[in-house]
Amino acid sequence: MTSILITGGTGLIGKHLCNVLRSKGYNILILSRNKTNNPNTYYWNISENYIDPKAIQTADYVIHLAGAGIADKRWTKKIKKELIDSRVKSTNLLFNNIKTLNPNLKGFISASGIGYYGAITSEKIFKETDASGNDFLATVCKVWEQASKQFNSLNIRTVILRTGVVFSKKGGAFEKMSQPIKLGFGSPIGTGKQYIPWIHIDDLCKMYVEAIENTELTGIYNAVAPDYVTNEFLTKSIATTLHKKVWLPNVPSFMLKLIFGEMAVILLEGSRVSAEKIKSAGFKFKYSFLPEALKDLNT
Repeated sequence: MTSILITGGTGLIGKHLCNVLRSKGYNILILSRNKTNNPNTYYWNISENYIDPKAIQTADYVIHLAGAGIADKRWTKKIKKELIDSRVKSTNLLFNNIKTLNPNLKGFISASGIGYYGAITSEKIFKETDASGNDFLATVCKVWEQASKQFNSLNIRTVILRTGVVFSKKGGAFEKMSQPIKLGFGSPIGTGKQYIPWIHIDDLCKMYVEAIENTELTGIYNAVAPDYVTNEFLTKSIATTLHKKVWLPNVPSFMLKLIFGEMAVILLEGSRVSAEKIKSAGFKFKYSFLPEALKDLNT
């Protein structure tokens, strides 16, 4: 049985992905910061530079999702360091142990973010070959990907998925956007013209499965639906699906900047991101367009 070691397996994406992989017959191994007697859960401590060697020796593939939540806390200097270290140091820890204990690993698949292109609103459609942005989010993604690319030096097939806003029925961005609309006070944010590159969690997990099973996949792919929607369109579409109306004016940009500080760019800016590369590789989206995704999310 093929064994897949997953970091971040208890997060929103990780939990869903573990269930999908188990249903396909894979043996799932989890790296945890908590010690446990579960035979498929292994301890690691990034600050102590420790990882249970059995986790590495047993794995056929590694899926690396771990990283502190980008939008969980206001971006202080300390939090910024934590956001970078949780991604880069964890990747380096995996690399150093795999290099020694399992250099014949079949594949390393890592998350990244569309933040790589920078938090800007423009008419440009960003592709995987475009340069990185210059803001903090872009820096986080850039150094994270650089750490993941180390695995190429071991001739380990490496896939990096630059992930958009993930929509799921429970938890995450969709639930946060839906709640105020259900209560009657949801509205577009800022200008409302910023694009929201999104992906249904089922398609994202399907993409990770594809990254394991399709050995032709290598390098970087945008993990976003091939549908370009603005914040205003998304907000109104969610309201329509919920049989609600958007009555209030847009939430002013200055208010979000006061509340969230620099982190407000996540909400206020956004460009279109292309899904053509993953589609050209043969990937078939289950939810290519927003209406069909919203229909599923609200059932």
